[in-house]
Amino acid sequence: MSSIDPRAIIDPSARLADDVVVGPWSIVGADVEIGEGTVIGPHVVLKGPTVIGKHNRIYQFSSVGEDTPDLKYKGELTRLVIGDHNTIREGVTIHRGTVQDRSETTIGDHNLIMAYAHIGHDSVIGNHCILVNNTALAGHVWVDDWAILSGYTLVHQFCRIGAHSFSGMGTAIGKDVPAFVTVFGNPAEARSMNFEGMRRRGFSAEAIAALRKGYKLVYRQGLTVEQALNELAESAAQFPEVAIFRDSIQASTRGITR
Repeated sequence: MSSIDPRAIIDPSARLADDVVVGPWSIVGADVEIGEGTVIGPHVVLKGPTVIGKHNRIYQFSSVGEDTPDLKYKGELTRLVIGDHNTIREGVTIHRGTVQDRSETTIGDHNLIMAYAHIGHDSVIGNHCILVNNTALAGHVWVDDWAILSGYTLVHQFCRIGAHSFSGMGTAIGKDVPAFVTVFGNPAEARSMNFEGMRRRGFSAEAIAALRKGYKLVYRQGLTVEQALNELAESAAQFPEVAIFRDSIQASTRGITR
């Protein structure tokens, strides 16, 4: 059974599952769809077109689905899509897309977006990611599964953050971060790999050793990126984890963080 506080404002065109909870003084605007089991706290603003999946929790003072301030945006119909089991903490801002790119900002499942983080227009967040307090993503940013961006991380537009990667506190990222790589600093520099994260997620010792060797090939042997990719080919054929690392480098369009 739904629990809509009488002090909340719900647009007649909004579509809420039967058991959605909406707290006092929250606003659910036109063309917002909210799936079952989702809890919207007090003082939240949701603007459509936005689709929010099942069993999410959005905390107070968040602004979700607002127009982007990108100067190219002229009021075109764009949207935000959020998956299932996400936690969006206090004061988070998430903007919809632009027609110049995907017309959609997309957030997957099981993500933790902590207080005052910002997700810019047309960005794509995968699954099981963590954006720590005050992390800010410009437009067109991709964050692959299991990535962790520590507090006050800044990501330039069009950057791609690879799967299982990690940024240290206060990192300013201006180039792509390959999968599994740990970066830190302003500007960001590659420091190591997220070995602790791999161990916690059950990666085999053999896979971790292969990735460690792969990291040294890319970052410690003085090779060009093309030479390193060639050297990684054999290991990538043996270990899917190395293939993910190699593919993330090969797919880079902005150049990788070195």
